[in-house]
Amino acid sequence: MQIEEFEKEVETVLGDLPQWVKDAMDNVFVVIEARPSREQDPTGAGLLGVYEGVALNERGIDYFGVSPDQIIVFYHPHMALGLEGRELRDEIRTTVLHEIGHHLGFNDDRLAELGWA
Repeated sequence: MQIEEFEKEVETVLGDLPQWVKDAMDNVFVVIEARPSREQDPTGAGLLGVYEGVALNERGIDYFGVSPDQIIVFYHPHMALGLEGRELRDEIRTTVLHEIGHHLGFNDDRLAELGWA
């Protein structure tokens, strides 16, 4: 899959989100990067995505004047999985939903219940 198609898949996932999730994504940027930095993936385990920000359930009354949250989806680690077609699209979807789940404040158990793990 070329990166342009990868980007379209991420856009499709975002476009298909339920309205309540879209509403909760206000002030969250979703970006595609080639691969994670060493800071993001210090073990080199092949991080597929990352959420950088403060989860909604962790924001207090003093939460203001901060930079927007960011979800980063990494292209090359997805390609390194060796998946194609529907399997690759499903993995991209799961990665995007997983990182959105972190933004929403879901723990790993809840992410698994939703199929977002």
